[in-house]
Parts: sequence; C-alpha cells; structure tokens
Amino acid sequence: MEYGFLSVIPPIIAIILALRTKQVYIALLFGIWFSWLIIKGWNPLEGTLAMIEGMVDVFQSKGNTRTIMFSALVGALLIFIQYSKGVEGFINIINKRLVKLENKKSGYSRVMVQILATFTGLLLFVETSISSLTVGTLYRPIFDKLKIPREKLAYIADSSSAPSSIIIPFNAWGAFIMGLLLTHGVEKPFSVMIASIKYNFYPLLAILILFIIILSKKDFGLMKKAETRTKETGALMNEGSKPMVSDEVTSFPPKQGIEAKAYNMIVPLLVMVFMMPINLMYTGWDSVKEFSSFFDHASRAIGEGSGSSSVLYAVIISILVAITMYFIQGILKPKEAVNLTLKGISELMPLALLMLLAFAIGDACEELETGVYVANATKDWLSPELLPAVVFIISSFIAFSTGTSWGTFAIMLAISLPMANIHGADITIVIAATLGGGIFGDHCSPISDTSIISSMASASDHIDHVKTQLPYALFGGIITTILYLIIGFLG
Repeated sequence: MEYGFLSVIPPIIAIILALRTKQVYIALLFGIWFSWLIIKGWNPLEGTLAMIEGMVDVFQSKGNTRTIMFSALVGALLIFIQYSKGVEGFINIINKRLVKLENKKSGYSRVMVQILATFTGLLLFVETSISSLTVGTLYRPIFDKLKIPREKLAYIADSSSAPSSIIIPFNAWGAFIMGLLLTHGVEKPFSVMIASIKYNFYPLLAILILFIIILSKKDFGLMKKAETRTKETGALMNEGSKPMVSDEVTSFPPKQGIEAKAYNMIVPLLVMVFMMPINLMYTGWDSVKEFSSFFDHASRAIGEGSGSSSVLYAVIISILVAITMYFIQGILKPKEAVNLTLKGISELMPLALLMLLAFAIGDACEELETGVYVANATKDWLSPELLPAVVFIISSFIAFSTGTSWGTFAIMLAISLPMANIHGADITIVIAATLGGGIFGDHCSPISDTSIISSMASASDHIDHVKTQLPYALFGGIITTILYLIIGFLG
C-alpha cells in the first residue's frame, strides 16, 4: 500500500515534538504510534496494539537485541572501573607526569597539558560520557594551576569525545549505527560504516581544529576573551557564572580503603577495544571462501564479521577480565559483583530504551516507505550532487534542536538512505553526512547531554561553554558543507 505524503508525517511529528518538548523519548514514541495508526487505517486500538508489537518485534532481530544488550552491559563495565579506583589511579599517574611540566616555561606547560587532555579524550572512545567525565575531572586541577579557563577545558572534553567515538566505531555508537543500517537494508553494515568514515568530515575537522587552536595558541571569538580574562585576572570563569558541579555526574562512589591503580581502568578498556576486531574476524571467518593468504583471509573476515556480536562478546569478556582482576586483588566479592552489574545496567537503561525506540521508528518508517516517498518527491529538484550537503544541514538542525545525535541518526537514516538509492548518490557519503550532521548539531546545542556532562565535569558555566565552543563548531560545519558540495559536484 502506498501512503504518499502521510508517510512523512510521523517523522515530522517526532521532530516537532522533540523541538517543543526537548524529550526525544516522547517524540520517538509518539512518532512510532502515529506511524502504526496510519498503517492500521486510523484505528486507535489497532494502531496502539501494533505499536506495542512493533517494539516487541525489534527483538526479533538478533542484531538489535545484541546492540541493546551491549549498551546496557557497558554501564556495568564503567561502574566496575569506577568502583575499583581505576580512574583515580589513572589520574594520579597523569598528575605525576604533569608535575614535571611545572619546571618548564608556562607556555609550554599550557600547550602540553591541553594536548594530553585531548589525547585522553580521544583514547577513551569507548563511551562519550566516560571520555568527557575523565577529561574534565582529571585535568581540572592542573588547568586551574596553569590559569587555563574552564571554558577551554569543557571545549576539549566535548570536542574530543563524540568525534572520536564516531570515527573509531568499536563501541556502542558503532553497534547502534550498524543496527540502523541493517534495519534499512544495508547488507554489510560494518564495511559500509567503515567506508563512510573517510567522508565524515565534521568529526575529523573538529579534532583538527582543536589541535590547531591548542598548538597555535590562536583562539578566536568568545574563547579568546576567556583566555585573556584568565591570563590577566586569574579568573577561571566570567563574573556571575554558575559552574555546574561535577559531583552530580559521579554515579557510584569508589570502594574505600583500597589503593588506586591505573591498570584497573586501562586493562579492561584495552581488552574490550582489542577484542572487537578479533571478534569481527572470528564471526566473519567462515564467510570468506576465496583468499590468497592468512592476512587476506583475516582482513576479509573482519569486513564480513557481525558488528553487533563482536561488541557484545567484547564487553562481556572485558567485564569477566575486570571481575577476575578485582577478585584477585580482594576488591570484589561475588555479591558485590552482581550488585554492581545490576547497578551499572540500570545506569544505562535510558540509552538502551533510546535504542529500542530508534529501531522501532526505523521499522515503522520502512513499513510506510517514508524514505522512498521523500526521495521520489525530491528527485526532480534535488540532485545527487546536492544531497550530501542537504542531508548534513538537515541532520545538524535536528540534532541541534533535540540535543541528541543518536535520535537524529534514527530519524534521518530512515530518510537519507532511500534518498541516496533513488538519487543514485554514493551511499557512504550520505551516511557520513547524516552522522556528521548529528555530531555538529550536538556540539552546537545547549541541550546536548554530552555538552552538559562536559560542563559538569569541567565545573564550567554551561552557557559559557556553549557560547565559546559555538564559533569553532560553526567554522567546522561551514567547511564541512563546502566540502560536501565540492565532492558532490566534482566527485
């Protein structure tokens, strides 16, 4: 059955509700319900029941179920690391290294500390929240000593977290995106996602701009005023600013009476990151029939592997390694391990719920053929050359308005992928534009959860953080739009 213009109403409603209420969960839920209301011929009872069954059907996909499980279990891993004082031990080691910088000239120390903070944020690509939290809480004391404004610390924490998570997708972000791609008919989601990274200009530019600003010491906009204020007066924030208290984001207190050891954090995270490509190779090994050598077999197997299985296996192995380490050290007992696991899962249940709703609205839009209708309606005026830039701008607007890149991915991929197919555009470029737009809008948005966490961890005034980061984000966004136009018209 063809639904015509009706097929675009549910995602439009979801976007409008997200704009008005700032509640992505409510917006997605209502969008799902309205989709099934249309499908069931405007029968409220049948539409409501179909909506419920549609969300149940999300779990019929093994990939969806694995992704949701992974998201919940990451919470358990993070809380284990925190409980073991692994983060505190990591902080202590870095601080010892930073003390040596105090003997250097001030300018050198300022640059090196900012570079270290940036690398820390980039390396913790496993999860954006722990990246922002670690950078903010870890480097705030030394930033204060060196008279670096809180706004700069919040900018570094924010601009090194999401960009690294999207371009190094061995994490919940990658699993989520692969699940969405699979839902919308992409046969090899991992390979396609990896191929799109080179076209995902905004995250790459955000990181590049961050390094250029630090190394050149050439800030601009309100950040330059903040740097001047701190250097001249020693004030870390503007007069009248209200810092967000970082203690609010500490979900679970570490165990008392134990020594803080950095390897309690480093080892589990390295195990998870290392096991992801290993698991991809394992799950795709039998799918490769023709190969010239072991390395050729291995590389092809990674491309054929199951992303959702790989990340799920990786986080489970990492949790088991962490539990074993903490048992040996006497940090954990079996009962504590169970309680912490349940506590950690509960902490990330909102993320798992968002994934469920995102998959459900994607399925509903597939049933309505929303993307096909939009693509057909625009094919007379929207050329393949313009499509990546237009998709990037629309995704940016949605992410800015809702404060969530994940919700943007769920809404936009259901529309942009069919548009790419019908317009004959390169699907990897369109996917990159969709994902990059979500990150860009998220960086500009005052209601972004990542931005809020960055402000809290850095003890910065949140609005000051948004205002000082905005010029850098806009600069990267404008360059990205130009690059998509260039690559669209010139190839």
